[in-house]
Amino acid sequence: MAAERKVTTLDLRRRKGKEKLAVVTAYDATMAALLDSAGMDVLMVGDSLGMVVQGDDTTLGVTLAHMVYHCRAVTSCQPRAHVVCDLPFMSYQVSAEQALTSAGVLLKEGRAEAVKLEGGVQLAPTVRRLVDAGIPVMGHIGLTPQSVHQMGGFRVQGRTTDSALELLDDAQALEEAGAYALVLEGIPAEAARSITQTVSIPTIGIGAGPDTDGQVLVCYDLLGMYRGLAPKFVRHFAELGDAVVGAAQAYAQEVRAGTFPSSEHTFAMERGHTAPRAPGPASPGPVSPAEADAAES
Repeated sequence: MAAERKVTTLDLRRRKGKEKLAVVTAYDATMAALLDSAGMDVLMVGDSLGMVVQGDDTTLGVTLAHMVYHCRAVTSCQPRAHVVCDLPFMSYQVSAEQALTSAGVLLKEGRAEAVKLEGGVQLAPTVRRLVDAGIPVMGHIGLTPQSVHQMGGFRVQGRTTDSALELLDDAQALEEAGAYALVLEGIPAEAARSITQTVSIPTIGIGAGPDTDGQVLVCYDLLGMYRGLAPKFVRHFAELGDAVVGAAQAYAQEVRAGTFPSSEHTFAMERGHTAPRAPGPASPGPVSPAEADAAES
């Protein structure tokens, strides 16, 4: 049976306005293989790993080496889904040349098929430089986590007419620079709808309402791995956090009771062979008078 055809940037662009795109983050080979078998269109190796894998409060500590490591793990399962990898903080902001070098590392060493970067009008020349070098670029505007301190926290963007118009300018600048798709994060649904209807490239929303060309969620969020935690834009499609805790509790209980492993989980010697005889208990050494008195008492 022939393998399903690989999803490409051209496929994603052709589906704008025709079929919604299902996008999800992935950070390791096991999860990537499972998500890919579920039919995801895009696996996004996000710098969100700084928060959901490394446990930090922001994405700012993620390095290019971290992204290469996790992207290579995701691509090792040879997914059908398109794989895009984030350029982490300060790996592309210094200059277009720095961005080109960093993006090249993600494609060569991480085996990414595209890169994603945050920013609008100001980053358009960098996007053009990457695209001219043959590197597909996905843009990211709105709530941009790498600018968390400048925004004063993880705050919804584009809530006023002026700021919504700025987002539209950002989207058009990225499209003109050659971006093949655009993430819209943390913006009002009305603004996301306007951007989606204006640009010719697919928009992928997260906290941007239902009218974008696709949606992306962090895999641990959609699986309910964070018990009791669900931001407004997140839906738990399962409660695997509860399932993991329950399974681990059952495991610990059986280990302590001595019921796991049972014979069905145990290997035997080959026929005609026996294990070496265990030595008898070690003979006790001489007992000191103090030890003898303590034992008697």
